[in-house]
Amino acid sequence: MISHARLNAYRIMWLFVLFDLPTNTKKERRNASQFRKNLLKDGFTMMQYSVYVRHCASRQSTQVHIKRIKSMLLSAGKVSIVQITDKQYGLIDNYWGKTGKPIEKPPNQLEMF
Repeated sequence: MISHARLNAYRIMWLFVLFDLPTNTKKERRNASQFRKNLLKDGFTMMQYSVYVRHCASRQSTQVHIKRIKSMLLSAGKVSIVQITDKQYGLIDNYWGKTGKPIEKPPNQLEMF
């Protein structure tokens, strides 16, 4: 018998947004900054400077956030969106210098929509 928690590890999703936006002019820097702020408003956390991550309760939830990201796209630059399961996220190894550190546990959150 497969446990409910095991099934959730494949149902729960993580969204990664990776981007390289132009910052040559004042307007481009302002646009890139606004893009990052909008990701934060949508519940993303900065993993690295141009890599943001967000926990989603389901694949349907990821689609809502992907739609929002698409509405924020700028006329220039590159944005990639990666979806992975909670199980795959648990296999990530993070390093700060030579010291490996465990990834943060998924947030305990209840999504209403």
